[in-house]
Amino acid sequence: MRGTRWGLVIAIVTLCTWACGSDEDNAGAGSPDGGAGSNAGGTNTGGSSGSSGSSASGGSGGSSGTAGDGGSSGTGSDAGGAGYGGRFSCATQSVPGTLIEPGSAGSADVTLSVRSDRAVHAISPFIYGMNGVSSTSETRDRPTLTRSGGNRLTAYNWETNASNAGSDYLFQNDSLLGDTEVPGEAVRGTIEFAQRTGGAAVVTVPIVDYVSADKDGGGDVRNSGADYLSTRFHENRDDKGAALSLTPDAADDFVYQDEFVNWVKSTAAGANIIFSLDNEPDLWSYTHAEVHPEPVTYAELVERNTRYATAIKRVWPEAGTLGFVSYGWYGYEALQGAPDAAGRNFIEYYLDQMKAAEADHGSRLVDYLDLHWYPEAQGGVVRVTEQDTSAAVVAARVQAPRSLWDDSYVEDSWITSSLGGQPIRLFPLMRERIAAHYPGTNLAVTEWNYGGGGHISGAVAAADVLGIFGRECVAVAALWPLSDDESFIMAAFQVFRNYDGSGSAFGDTSISAESNAVDQATVYASIDSGDPTRVVIIAINKQSAALTAAVTVAHPTAFSKADVFTVTSAGANPEPATVLTAVATNAFRYQMPAMSVSVIVPKP
Repeated sequence: MRGTRWGLVIAIVTLCTWACGSDEDNAGAGSPDGGAGSNAGGTNTGGSSGSSGSSASGGSGGSSGTAGDGGSSGTGSDAGGAGYGGRFSCATQSVPGTLIEPGSAGSADVTLSVRSDRAVHAISPFIYGMNGVSSTSETRDRPTLTRSGGNRLTAYNWETNASNAGSDYLFQNDSLLGDTEVPGEAVRGTIEFAQRTGGAAVVTVPIVDYVSADKDGGGDVRNSGADYLSTRFHENRDDKGAALSLTPDAADDFVYQDEFVNWVKSTAAGANIIFSLDNEPDLWSYTHAEVHPEPVTYAELVERNTRYATAIKRVWPEAGTLGFVSYGWYGYEALQGAPDAAGRNFIEYYLDQMKAAEADHGSRLVDYLDLHWYPEAQGGVVRVTEQDTSAAVVAARVQAPRSLWDDSYVEDSWITSSLGGQPIRLFPLMRERIAAHYPGTNLAVTEWNYGGGGHISGAVAAADVLGIFGRECVAVAALWPLSDDESFIMAAFQVFRNYDGSGSAFGDTSISAESNAVDQATVYASIDSGDPTRVVIIAINKQSAALTAAVTVAHPTAFSKADVFTVTSAGANPEPATVLTAVATNAFRYQMPAMSVSVIVPKP
């Protein structure tokens, strides 16, 4: 802890409930001025299992919004995996056909207006990701990406699968990521998910100076003697400077990350792979004080990102890279109070330096700006990321996604207090910074969660977030589970990826969808690039009472009815509801159940 600039830090240990084996969930730093907020991020082995998953190409979600910049492109590797070099572009598109203006649906509590002639753009196929995917979730929830990431991966030794728990558990070296000595085995399941489903895998590359040398346990490695870094760790290097091997020498005291990237490339066989430049470096001096006891500086982190990204791209030019993989707001703004901050905004500095690095290198090194987001919003004095389901927390939780985009919404948190009572509007703010400092950089959110996983408010918030990701042109995203029961959050994934239990999904192209009362209800809409006549609407009621919605659809197709599927407090799965009949041309009246997520699929 470093005085009031660190804030309250809380360590939480939980057990992983999916196929990755186990998870140690760390809470990081909160308010820069001593506030009570804590980061909910943590540690994950990133494994996945199952054999019956479905292709990620079946569609991603989103709705209306401003198109962002596309990332740099890649064409795939000649040997091994396909890579994924930030190819997502959110450029504006058009829908063929003559638009049919809708009639009136009459007066209602809320008006939900969908138009396919505005805000039309692609939705990234990789925003429906998870940190760890079970075989059940792979089939039922149909995620499109999985991530091997979290605190455990900072000191991961790919040669032997040894790792260090850091502050999550005693700073001990152990075999949590795998008893086997087979190189890379801890991330093999992540890669296989991408191969099996056509989705993507995020693989973490450690960029600190040391990785674990043993799996001996025994508590804090720092109690092993003054020379513990030489006896309990191996030096971590970006560049081997020699021929790369798929069977590395585990006894030479060095671990080479270009060799790891080469192993991933050789193992991935056609998979979409994105490399993460470590995990939450703004918290290293807390989470991994055993290998990085001093706070990271602006200059140091840029140097490490540049050096390791260069090594990745040298081995696999087409692969995408995520940086700087921050834990949260104060990391974005000042790298957690880094010694050389000097009043500079870190993200702006980082983007400027990565742009300069591209000019020096001759090609882009970092494709995605990766920002973890665990909202600091509170209901009363309780943070929404908790599992609390009191009325105050539920109300705050379902409104909290508005801080991702809404310039009229000010949540109750230390962040908005530090902004002088101004809104956060996270994604528009980051798009502005990217446009000003490094155009073409994609946005990623590889850890997020809004709490309430076992409650309908968790489904409402998560569905809202997934819709926002698509609308706001996020390129990569992955949920981080915070509790043993995330059933309602999984239901939100089903709404977008498998709403009828037979693989029907939200479309791959976002169109305009507007609510006249976003505090009460929000709406997202899509079409399919392969079938623009197919419209899918996600309507979310944030209120504890039913709402009558007037739903209108301006589209070249005339719709006479609509299938409906709903998630309510009655159960954590979308269930078929009464088919709607149009009350006028492309106009419907719909009774939205209290606190619910509805899928509306108009039909001719």
